[in-house]
Amino acid sequence: MTQPRGSAAKSAALSAALSGAVDLSALKARAESAQRQPAPPAGPAGGDAPPPAPGSSEAVIDVTEATFQAEVVERSLHQLVIVDLWAEWCGPCKQLSPVLERMAAESGGAWVVAKVDVDANPRIAQLFGAQSIPTIVAIGGGQPVDAFSGALPEPEIRKWINALLDALRDKLPSIREAEANGGGPVEEPEDPRFTEAEEAFERGDFAAAQAAYERILDVEPANELAKNALAQVKFTARAESADPSARAKADADPSDLAAQLDAADLEIADNNVEAGFKRLIDTVRRTAGEDRNKVREHLVALFDLFDPADDRVMKARRDLASALF
Repeated sequence: MTQPRGSAAKSAALSAALSGAVDLSALKARAESAQRQPAPPAGPAGGDAPPPAPGSSEAVIDVTEATFQAEVVERSLHQLVIVDLWAEWCGPCKQLSPVLERMAAESGGAWVVAKVDVDANPRIAQLFGAQSIPTIVAIGGGQPVDAFSGALPEPEIRKWINALLDALRDKLPSIREAEANGGGPVEEPEDPRFTEAEEAFERGDFAAAQAAYERILDVEPANELAKNALAQVKFTARAESADPSARAKADADPSDLAAQLDAADLEIADNNVEAGFKRLIDTVRRTAGEDRNKVREHLVALFDLFDPADDRVMKARRDLASALF
């Protein structure tokens, strides 16, 4: 399911996968039915407290398997819920989660972040078919409406959220209420450095996009968003220029190193990730010296397109280590 980080197709591909993996219609129906029933009598003092009312102004909610129905499904009938699938060991999660939390607090109650620790609540991650984290899923009206994976730049996240708010304004009371009180969509000035790079990428000027991201990294060597975007630009430039017949050539002649590299890029671009990784690992096993090192470096660069916790990457790393040693 996971696309190379930063790719334009990533959100759409993940959303399409979720449409088959997640079916909350039954939960939604039960929630709507519950809303039509009289409220149950209050419990005895000291008993379990009821869950917060859907649409409450709390911006960030910790969700468990036990509270998922009330805090995500029922709440989403009134308020946009952004489910943040994360884990303590996930580096990109630590970059993305604070951005989402701050933006939710600024929204005036238009939407909330529902944080799900996938280690403690694996069934929720399974429900969404999440293969890597962070995975972010938007829930509105009891159904998933869009999603993405990986740590995107804040301007892209803000555009994504604002598009959701625009699309769901007529369905979710919280959005209209927030806008009436001065909340709702808020545009933020974009970082002109990233804008320059993204515009170059969109018009197919990969050299200019690469140079723009490299200038950001010259000033901010630890900027993970620029690193990830640069890796994607380099990969896209290679895949765009790869010989379309490379796979046939590589299969016909395993010793054709250039064809093997191009074929692997084409397979990754087609989301045939395991095949691309396997091709290069097999090539590592057949080569030695400088040729082997060239293939290894190419494969490691492909790993950088994905979340390090992606099962396919972790398996390929183990297979690479076995092939090398």
